[in-house]
Amino acid sequence: MIVELGILAAAMLGPAHATTTTHPAHVIPTVYKAGHFYATPETTKDQKLRLIVDTGGGGGAGMYWITKSAATRLGLKTRTCKVDDASISVANVPDYKPGQGLPPPLESRSPCGNTLIVVAKQHSDGDGQIGAGYLPGRVWTFNYPDRQLTAESSSWQPNPRAHATKLGFLRNAKGEIATGHARITIEVAGQTINMLLDTGATAHPTKAGEEVSRTPTVNGEGVTSYIVHSVFERWHKQHPDWCVVKNGDNLTGKPTRIIEVPKVEIAGWTVGPVWFTERSDANFHQFMGQWMDEKPDGAVGGNVFRHFVMTINYPDATAYFLCVHGCKAIGTTSN
Repeated sequence: MIVELGILAAAMLGPAHATTTTHPAHVIPTVYKAGHFYATPETTKDQKLRLIVDTGGGGGAGMYWITKSAATRLGLKTRTCKVDDASISVANVPDYKPGQGLPPPLESRSPCGNTLIVVAKQHSDGDGQIGAGYLPGRVWTFNYPDRQLTAESSSWQPNPRAHATKLGFLRNAKGEIATGHARITIEVAGQTINMLLDTGATAHPTKAGEEVSRTPTVNGEGVTSYIVHSVFERWHKQHPDWCVVKNGDNLTGKPTRIIEVPKVEIAGWTVGPVWFTERSDANFHQFMGQWMDEKPDGAVGGNVFRHFVMTINYPDATAYFLCVHGCKAIGTTSN
């Protein structure tokens, strides 16, 4: 979720270059709730964490983050670690049960060793977040239809039926990934749009929004895609037949509009209809734009990804989309 970035802004610019370390595939213990993946690693002391897996979220220097209350519950001792010019609170990663943990931070990315970040406050559901600070350096497969998340092995190869699309990343002077926020392009009504690849994009539909969009929710939350106000206005003006719900979502506490786009093209596939939730231009053009290589106009979320097995190859800056249902290859009439 985009709101989490402010918590860890000081740590976002830690080194993020690729690694050549050999490692096996690792199926992450997860639960899947209304379009979101939550990692649920379990310690050797029978303690579980619940961490939303959010490609558009926070973290830094190769680390994921947990709340101070979660660290206290697990008996983790915190200390200060310096990342560039920032001092952050970290703790050693707990001992996980075999096959029930998370891959350790990559040595090439983490100046603080095998640690995680501890934050005082959080706004997401659960104990913390696996985000853009931790995910780069590896290959991750989000299998939405089977509800499975895998950290792929170092010998992973893409499915030949998957469509590849290049991703953009903010890079440092050495050409290394500086932040893990991936830019992906989509096409709507013949126009190419830069977007954040955001598995954590969250909907909180109002009663009116839920009735029209039929967005699946758990405890009022589901997934969506975001679009900035200026593009929303353009779509609404150019396509007055597209359905708009004036007070369709209230995730931010203020009712916002949602719009139904009949067709979205992504990675050579067509899906639709897709609902987009309105966000201010500043959310993406100014705030999110500082963490990305080009200014985004919104975010693509789980309501698009749910059709696919999606693999993000961070070292090669490429995403692979394998259609499972509800989509078709561009120029064809079937999957």
